[in-house]
Formats: sequence, structure tokens, C-alpha cells
Amino acid sequence: MAVPPTYADLGKCARDVFTKGYGFGLIKLDLKTKSENGMEFTSSGSANTETTKVTGSLKTKYRWTEYGYKREHINLGCDVDFDIAGPSIRGALVLGYEAWLAGYQMNFETAKSRLHTNVNDGTEFGGSIYQKQEIVNTRFGIAAKYQIDPDACFSAKVNNSSLIGLGYTQTLKPGIKLTLSALLDGKNVNAGGHKLGLGLEFQA
Repeated sequence: MAVPPTYADLGKCARDVFTKGYGFGLIKLDLKTKSENGMEFTSSGSANTETTKVTGSLKTKYRWTEYGYKREHINLGCDVDFDIAGPSIRGALVLGYEAWLAGYQMNFETAKSRLHTNVNDGTEFGGSIYQKQEIVNTRFGIAAKYQIDPDACFSAKVNNSSLIGLGYTQTLKPGIKLTLSALLDGKNVNAGGHKLGLGLEFQA
């Protein structure tokens, strides 16, 4: 068996169907590039069409491929987030056996001496159910993605509140993607208040 995926990648394919290709009420611009030494830069900017607020972010990533540890059936990871109040340490473990995956994640906040844990078994479903215990309100949704051709895809999703999400992504040329999305209120289709989104992604 190959090395199992990281904890963050457990169920990622199913989650991406619900999240990627949508940008309701936003105008987004993403830029991605990679330097000669392997450092990746990702900058993103978005404008909210309702509040007119503009936000931006810049992320860098560098892979140190000369050092590391890999072994079949196991994937270990550890991250440290630095904050003024104190660092936060996050560790994760994924074990694989034949077609089964089991994952465990913990997070320790040094400032509060608080430990958070989470366990899941890596089972993937076509839909998702989420419940907050304090609110006792169950939400569910169904999503699908259709690859029209190698350069275009269409996405759709609907939840129990009758909110319908539609997305269309088109590769204009290598390294340039255009995304159009819409969020419709299925209960009040003629009432207006629907949200539209536009995204443009450049990668070099």
C-alpha cells in the first residue's frame, strides 16, 4: 500500500464538490506563481458586492524535500502556528490498511493550555450531514460536478434550506481560469436577492 494521504486530505474529493467553483457575492482575483528555487506564492483579493469590502491575502510555501520521513501505512504531520499570545501546535496521524483509512488530529494551544482532539475514519460519502450540538439544527446537502470537457466543468449543489448553488469554470488558456457562480433561493425564486460571483485565476 502507498503512503496514506494527510489528515487534511481525508474526504477532500467529496468536500471539493461542495466548495470549489463557487464564489457567491464576490469578485475574486487569484494569482499563483513559483520561483526557480521551488518557493510558491499565492496572492488573493476579493470584493464583496453587497458590503463593498475588499480583502486580500498573501501565502508562501516552500517544500524541503531533502529531509522527511515516509513509510507505507502511516502518515505523520506536525505544524506550529506562531501567535503573540503563544504558539499553537497541531499534530495529525493517518493509518492505512488495505482500503481503510483512520485519522486522528490534535491541537494544543500553549497560551490556554487547552487540548483539542478529533477522530474520524476517512469514510467518504456523496453528501454530508453536519450538526452543532448546542444549536440542534441538522443541515444536509447534495452536490455534483460534471466535466464537460478538459477545459470546462459545471457544478451544482442544493441544501435543505432550498439554497441552490451553480458554478461554471472555464480554462481560457493554460494558466488562466474563469469562474462564474450563482446562489439562488429556491423558496423565493421570483423575489430577487440572489447572489452572483465572478472569479479569475492566473497561474504562472
